[in-house]
Amino acid sequence: MSMTDPIADFLTRLRNAAIARQRRVDVPASNLKKAIAKILYEQHYIDKYSELSTDTQGTIRIYLRYYNGRPVLTGLKRVSVPGRRVYAGATEMPRVLNGLGVAIVSTNKGVMTDKDARRLKVGGEIICYIW
Repeated sequence: MSMTDPIADFLTRLRNAAIARQRRVDVPASNLKKAIAKILYEQHYIDKYSELSTDTQGTIRIYLRYYNGRPVLTGLKRVSVPGRRVYAGATEMPRVLNGLGVAIVSTNKGVMTDKDARRLKVGGEIICYIW
């Protein structure tokens, strides 16, 4: 069965695992999902992630981070969807919760946070908001 929006599925799996207080979650791998997992790790939303190659596609195992029993990852919102792509220039890059959250942006220089995109003065497709 083909999936229409694999990134939305990835974010939903993370959201559901955090709500259910799961220690880890496994998701099908892709280069974009690996880049998003790397950003989540660098921004301290997850403890760690690793790639498992049990099948042809592979799997990413993500270990969620908790603080005092509550998930650090409190919100995820998919912005650009297959039916409606959302782009922003370097000067119009959105701020999530006045800088407390992160917008993940796909640019011609790779997948990065909104802060990095502003610093490098590049625009791109806004994938999702995380807080």
